[in-house]
Amino acid sequence: MTPAAPRNTAPVDPANGATPGGATPGEDEELSPAERYAAFRRRAQEEATALHAFRQLYDFPLDEFQIEACAALEAGEGVLVAAPTGSGKTIVGEFAVHLALAEGRKCFYTTPIKALSNQKYADLVKRYGPAKVGLLTGDNTVNSEAPVVVMTTEVLRNMLYAGSQTLSGLGYVVMDEVHYLADRFRGAVWEEVIIHLPESVTLVSLSATVSNAEEFGDWLDTVRGGTKVIVSEHRPVPLWQHVLAGNRMYDLFTNRVAEERASGRKREGGGARGGEADVNPELVRLARAEQDRRYARGDRFEKRGRGRSMSNGRPGRAWTPSRAEVVGRLDDEGLLPAITFIFSRAGCEAAVQQCLHSGLRLNSEAERAEVRALVEARTATIPDEDLHVLGYYEWIDALERGVAAHHAGMLPTFKEIVEELFLRGLVKAVFATETLALGINMPARSVVMEKLVKWNGETHADVTPGEYTQLTGRAGRRGIDIEGHAVVLWQPGLDPAALAGLAGTRTYPLRSSFKPSYNMAVNLVSQFGRHKSRELLETSFAQFQADRSVVGIARQVRRNEEGLAGYREAVSCHLGDFQEYAGLRRDLKDRENLLAREGANQRRASAADSLEKLKPGDVIHVPTGRFAGLALVLDPGIPAVGRHGHRPDHGEGPRPVVLTAERQVKRLAMIDFPVPVEAVDRLRIPRSFNPRSPQSRRDLASALRTKAGHLEPGRVRKGRAAAADDPEIARLRAALRQHPCHGCDEREDHARWAERYERLNRDTRQLEQRMKSRTHTIARTFDRVCALLTDLGYLSGDSVTDDGRRLARLYGELDLLASECLREEIWEGLTPPELAACASALVFESRRGDDEGGAPKLPDGGARESLGEMIRLWGHLNALEEQHKLSTMDNWGQREPDLGFAWIAFRWASGHPLDAVLREADLPAGDFVRWTRQLIDVLGQIANAAPESGTVRAAARKAIDGLRRGIIAYSSVN
Repeated sequence: MTPAAPRNTAPVDPANGATPGGATPGEDEELSPAERYAAFRRRAQEEATALHAFRQLYDFPLDEFQIEACAALEAGEGVLVAAPTGSGKTIVGEFAVHLALAEGRKCFYTTPIKALSNQKYADLVKRYGPAKVGLLTGDNTVNSEAPVVVMTTEVLRNMLYAGSQTLSGLGYVVMDEVHYLADRFRGAVWEEVIIHLPESVTLVSLSATVSNAEEFGDWLDTVRGGTKVIVSEHRPVPLWQHVLAGNRMYDLFTNRVAEERASGRKREGGGARGGEADVNPELVRLARAEQDRRYARGDRFEKRGRGRSMSNGRPGRAWTPSRAEVVGRLDDEGLLPAITFIFSRAGCEAAVQQCLHSGLRLNSEAERAEVRALVEARTATIPDEDLHVLGYYEWIDALERGVAAHHAGMLPTFKEIVEELFLRGLVKAVFATETLALGINMPARSVVMEKLVKWNGETHADVTPGEYTQLTGRAGRRGIDIEGHAVVLWQPGLDPAALAGLAGTRTYPLRSSFKPSYNMAVNLVSQFGRHKSRELLETSFAQFQADRSVVGIARQVRRNEEGLAGYREAVSCHLGDFQEYAGLRRDLKDRENLLAREGANQRRASAADSLEKLKPGDVIHVPTGRFAGLALVLDPGIPAVGRHGHRPDHGEGPRPVVLTAERQVKRLAMIDFPVPVEAVDRLRIPRSFNPRSPQSRRDLASALRTKAGHLEPGRVRKGRAAAADDPEIARLRAALRQHPCHGCDEREDHARWAERYERLNRDTRQLEQRMKSRTHTIARTFDRVCALLTDLGYLSGDSVTDDGRRLARLYGELDLLASECLREEIWEGLTPPELAACASALVFESRRGDDEGGAPKLPDGGARESLGEMIRLWGHLNALEEQHKLSTMDNWGQREPDLGFAWIAFRWASGHPLDAVLREADLPAGDFVRWTRQLIDVLGQIANAAPESGTVRAAARKAIDGLRRGIIAYSSVN
């Protein structure tokens, strides 16, 4: 249950039996008159606070961390609140809204995605009414001058750069999901907003639990002024961890540890990581028994089905239950509603189908009727022909049974309906991808994790502790459930101790992904000039973290310098400069090692050359190895000559097959020939010789031994050491003998100290280089960006040119390419559908496997030619980035335009029906809507940036009209 607020916090909720001021009924009678008056004054003061009035809006008491954060806000401080998913962080954001309205100021509530903005807008409208709340997402503009406006973070960033009048009177900004600044693609936007907000604005930052919240708070305090950090790891609804193996549910932790894990408390005297000692011993025994059985049978059954072993149903054995079995088991245990996370859209859809085919029904007849009524009302504006294309009838059948999928490939309207039905308890089992975990208000009683491995866009990687916590944090509905449940399905090879560590880890730090972009650079220079912009970027969280790491390195350098001073003293010699003498010794050793390496390489090359000259029938002496001695070459083992006249080497050289004098046929390698070899005689190999026949080997080996009787044993070639003839070696040795320190009695002791000095000195220089590379990294990157923009004519010293002002109005990953296309008039004369096709290349990114069918289909005519020019132009910009050393930076640069959506955009903008477009697109409806919405957004930017004299501005606006129809017009976005 949600804990009551502690005593002596102001004020205490009446529900816990206490009166404001900390005195329970009857206590006043025991107080002196002075004490009663003081209590009365304290109660009066508390009741006069905005927090007291705010608390009356809720029918539950606030938690201690919420009260602490709200009190700090009312005292004029900014706050950073880091707490688990579902703990009620947004209460603090809502208090900022309450304060703004009470003070007659504005509050902006920002979120990372449009779906969250839509959801928060609806919540605030219910409380404060539509007149006081607005919405700005780039797609929707509702009451933008309201005192409370919900928006995506990008919208606020753009307003700051544009100097929008809407910022007038702004008192508070809430940054929900602020940990999103770690996102490699969009995270920089959060830092831009934090840096550029006026000092008069109070910032409310709401974050998931991160291990370096204090570090992030220190940065906020540096750039924003007084910021209080409130960290809570306590879950208001305890979360219990389980493993479902076969038909049995196992607790993951022992009873001793389970309560600490469930509530999020840290263990006394230790960290939070799980280990085998904390794990349910039954589960450990089960895992070990399964591992032993797999080893015994050679894993021959492991790849059957979905990891389901042949031991299905047998006592003491484990298997992976089917998706329908999992839902049925959770239903029997009273653990529905549940969200099952599957890291695949196709997997989510397949799970729904499997439940339907199993005959699973979770809703009563009354609930089925309620579902149908709600769905039909919400989809009434969608034409019947579109509903058929969107798979509506199969989808509503699953909803009526209480089952649904939730992923980015679904039509946004469909996803919103699933969310609403789930909140109403009319959908009880949802199969979702991890995108659902990002702030969408869909808490469940249970969360199921099918696997602990997911595709991250590049490879299959283990789920991180942060991801596990974010996903399982959905379990446990505050005010409804007394506890939540996280269930991991048994899979072959599951390690319970590793799972315990995953569930118990509390270390997932927040790392900045900030880097200056082209658009950012021109906007900064336009407002502040180059020098001031550089100073602003130095205040980024990225540079703050880099500088903090430099502090640790600098401390180590200082310690090393102290050690070097001590070593210098130990090295000192009364006969002369021993450092100089030690340098001569190092130079001599380095020269000898170099010559030795060169000699080894020469001998290897000579040996390879000698082997290539061997022929079948040559008698040789193998110099080393297990088969050293006399041998007869049967096959020289030289790689065949390829089609283009060269041999594949593979780094192995020739591998001759020989018959030894001991009757063995062996293939030798270069390692057996450290020196060159040559034939010492010849012996005819009979045509009837069969290397597999013992008799043939015996006869030929006998002839070899007879031949060997008159041969001298093979001699290893020994050349003179190269060092003997090297003049530099001779010079160094002479210099050593002539040095005064050469005759010191303590020479070798001094030499050992000199070696230690050199090692420590080398390490110190490397540390100093690391310090240099991390200092002013953001500013150096900004300088490179500005240099490139200056070369292209976007900047001129401290001024922004007309071209630069156009770039300032273009946001996105390909901002510079879009600006160059406008400047070079690549899009002039295109029809609206053709311009839509070209602009789609700026936003679309193919999912893995989308382009396996070869080159994408493109419209004929002007669009095809312009797309080709865009690729050429991108190549030119890419070369410029390399010249300015920007392409070597992590995740930097203008990615190549993706043409995979061009034909789809062209067809839809030309007015073709949804059925035909989706059939050709081979895209889920949700993806089609999402990319089209992003295309509309970039076309709006192009219309604003294009010159009035050309054709692009009008074509962009007409293209927007052509795209915003059908499911695009009636879908809210995500």
